[in-house]
Amino acid sequence: MADITTDELRSRIDEDWPRVVDALSEKIALGSVSAKGITGGHMKRSAEFVADLLGKEGVDARVVQSSNPDGTPGAWEVVGSRIVDPKAPTVLLYAHHDVQPVPDPSEWDTDPFVATAKDDGRLYGRGSADDGGGIAIHSGALHALGDDLGVNIKVFIEGEEEMGSPSFIPFIEAHRDEFASDVIIVADSGNWSAEIPSLTTSLRGNTCVDVTVRVLGHPVHSGQFGGPILDANTLASMLIASMYDENGSLVVPGVASEEPVGGLQRDLDEASLRADAAVVDGYRLAGADSLASRLWTKPSVTVIGFDAHPVDGSFNVIADSARFRLSMRTAPNQNPAEAQRALADFLVAHAPFGAEVSVEPLENGQGWAMDPDSAAVRDAEEALAEAFGTEPANKGEGGSIPFIPELQRIFPGAQVLVTGPEDPKANAHSPNESIDLASLRKNILAEALILTKLAK
Repeated sequence: MADITTDELRSRIDEDWPRVVDALSEKIALGSVSAKGITGGHMKRSAEFVADLLGKEGVDARVVQSSNPDGTPGAWEVVGSRIVDPKAPTVLLYAHHDVQPVPDPSEWDTDPFVATAKDDGRLYGRGSADDGGGIAIHSGALHALGDDLGVNIKVFIEGEEEMGSPSFIPFIEAHRDEFASDVIIVADSGNWSAEIPSLTTSLRGNTCVDVTVRVLGHPVHSGQFGGPILDANTLASMLIASMYDENGSLVVPGVASEEPVGGLQRDLDEASLRADAAVVDGYRLAGADSLASRLWTKPSVTVIGFDAHPVDGSFNVIADSARFRLSMRTAPNQNPAEAQRALADFLVAHAPFGAEVSVEPLENGQGWAMDPDSAAVRDAEEALAEAFGTEPANKGEGGSIPFIPELQRIFPGAQVLVTGPEDPKANAHSPNESIDLASLRKNILAEALILTKLAK
């Protein structure tokens, strides 16, 4: 195989560009909303479309239906491979073909299931970015390389990512040999901006607990007993507040805090964050150090549910108990069960005024951190810089993608690269989802360059 130049790859991508846009437009029109039923005919048609798309690039792609842990039928998945040399490195390409629902089409400026190109250079439609863009990147990169592909390819295009991937682990375990690889490219994240590329360096883990605070055996009159006896809602509020210092930083012993993986190349912009989250003018952002570390690698706790008597119909009694649910995002490398135990111990030990505090542990999800010193990461960073014409600004994600650490667990020898087609304007999961077409073209070139570098 002769070395292929970047200019030649770019030329091939330009020639293939109408096909890529047409394929992405067709994918949007399929309306592959997994929330309408992962076993439905619309999801099978979506999987068949993707399998045919990859099949035209030399992948022996096929549609396989997974099974849920309880044995019931699961999602329609696309798997396959293209082996060019048994001695060459093997790369697993991941994306997902299911998309988020559209609860209210009236919130969109266009038909969500009709791909619409606008003068701003973006293509609008549900799944245009998440993760039709990821499928387009894989298809475009394989097409550009053609017979110059120097690595073995395996593919897994999932059909239930937007539903939490309930059959993901059983499916991977059942197809372990088919997915074994040296490098895994997960094209389901995004870049710093449409102009500045990124690798996703880390994902926070997550854990949840239900907490009950009890002060009385039954409610009593607030006039007769109020004063020495505080109501359970107030006590619960005191308990929640005890987790933080005066800056709003979490101070729970045993809950780990980390700095951005691979070092912080660029911090987040506070004005953009405030605008994106619609923060009220007078609010001072909690925590200390960089915004990036606070959002990507430091822990956070959110009260996501609170059982209390509604204001309407309230009356003068002291609440005997209060119950609330805490969702904690954990540092990428911390075992979430360990953080959960530390949080539970802290809450019991800090029961205000000796109230009874009980904690019920709920589900855990492991975080993930890439190896910033791996050869695959260096190759990917060089490829991104070459394709975009600027150095990448790598970034973490504050949310969790549980299947990525599970992939790393099942294939501990594989290097995982998390890339993707999104940018801050993509509106994934929201109305007016879109993808920047110029950025998509550069992402295709970047993946083709990554595969070329990995071959060496």
